[in-house]
Amino acid sequence: MEGLLPELEVIRKDFPILGRTLAGGHPLVYLDSANTSQKPQVVIDTMVDHLERHNANVARAMHQLGAEASEAFEGARDKVAAFIKAPSRDEVIFTKNASEALNLVANTLAWARGDWSDGVGAIGEGDEVVITEMEHHSNIVPWQLLTERKGATLRWFGLTEDGRLDTSNIEELINERTRVVALTWVSNMLGTINPVAEIARKAHEVGALVVVDASQAAPQLPVDVAGLAADGVDFVAFTGHKVVGPTGIGVLWGRRAVLDQLPPFLGGGEMIETVRMERSTFAPVPHKFEAGTPPIVEAVGLGAAVDYLSAVGMEAIHAHEQAITGYALEGLATVPGLTVLGPLDARQRGGAISFELEGVHPHDVAQVLDSRGIAVRAGHHCAKPAHARFGVQSSTRMSSYLYTTPAEIDALVAGLEYTRSYFKLG
Repeated sequence: MEGLLPELEVIRKDFPILGRTLAGGHPLVYLDSANTSQKPQVVIDTMVDHLERHNANVARAMHQLGAEASEAFEGARDKVAAFIKAPSRDEVIFTKNASEALNLVANTLAWARGDWSDGVGAIGEGDEVVITEMEHHSNIVPWQLLTERKGATLRWFGLTEDGRLDTSNIEELINERTRVVALTWVSNMLGTINPVAEIARKAHEVGALVVVDASQAAPQLPVDVAGLAADGVDFVAFTGHKVVGPTGIGVLWGRRAVLDQLPPFLGGGEMIETVRMERSTFAPVPHKFEAGTPPIVEAVGLGAAVDYLSAVGMEAIHAHEQAITGYALEGLATVPGLTVLGPLDARQRGGAISFELEGVHPHDVAQVLDSRGIAVRAGHHCAKPAHARFGVQSSTRMSSYLYTTPAEIDALVAGLEYTRSYFKLG
C-alpha cells in the first residue's frame, strides 16, 4: 500500500506490548492511539536507566547525581524544542499534561496586567474569547471558567454537516473585542485537520492571542512553531503520552515576548528569583512556570520519544497515517449500518475515526471487539459538544498510529461484521 512505512514490521518490534496475546488467545490489535500511544523499548529503557543510575532532584542537588539529572532534564527540553522547531529552548515549558498547559494560559490571562496596548493584558468585561464546537473539554472548560469569572463572553465556531469548522462567519466572530482564539489543530473525535494558519492570521489582524491544542497533531504532523508564530500563533500545547512518550508530562510552547509578560501560574520552588516575607520576584521563563519538583524522568522519557519519532521521520509518519486512515475509511464503508462522523477524505483528517453502528450502543461495540483482542474507545471522547452537534450521545472510535498495519484494520472490519451478527442485525 502506497504511503505505508517501509520498515513497519521493524517498527512494530520496537513496541513490546504489540506482541502481547490477550484472553482467549487473541493477539492484541491496538486501535486506541488517539487515547494514548504505546511506547517503544527505547523510551522504557531510557526511563529505567535514569531511575537506576541518575535519579536525583534537578537544579538543587549539589552532587554528581544532581548534575546528571539536571543535564538529562534540560537536555530533554532541548530535544523537544528541536522537535517542534522552537526558536528558543526557553520557550518550552514542561507541564504535567496538555490540560495543565491550556489551564496555565487561561489562568495567567485572568491575572495578567496591562491594557493590551502591548499585546497582552487581563481578560475583562466586554472582552471575547473564541473557541470551536469540536474542542476537547480541556480546551473548553478553562475558557468557560475564565470568561465566567471575568465577565467576558465566550463564542465559538460551529461545525458543518461533514464535520469541518464553519468559518463562514469568521469576520463577525473574530472582531475588535476578541482577545483570545483557542482551537484544536486536529479533532480528537472527528479527525478534522483545521485551517489553523488561516484562523490565526485573522486573529492576529485584530490583536488577539492564538492558542493551539496540538495534542492530536503533534503525534502525526510535522510541527513548526516558528512557522505557526509567523501566522500569528502564540501558544501550542501537546501531551507526551500521545507521542510515544510517558504519561505525566505535557508541553506548552509560547512566544517569548508573550510569556515574559504573563504572571506565574503556580508558586513554589524553582520558579522564584528571590523570596522575602514582603514579596517575591520570579525566575525568567521557562522556570517561572515550572514550580516545584518537575516530572523529571517523564521529561527524560519524552526526550527519548521525540528522538524516536524524529528518527522515523514525521513526514513519513504522516504519510503512513494518511494511508492507514484511507484504508480504514474504505473498510468501514463496507460495513452495513455504519456511519463515520467527520470528513471522509483521508487527506483532510487525522487517524482518529469515530463512527456509529446502527442498532448497537458504542459501549457494546467496544466490548464485543475487545472480546476479539481489538482495543478501541467508546464514549464521548471528552468532546460532548461535538457529539451533541451531530445528535449522538457517544460513538465508537478507532485510532491508528505509526505501528498500525492494514491487517489490523482488516481485523477491525471483520470484528464489526461479527458484532452485527452477534446482535442479529442481519
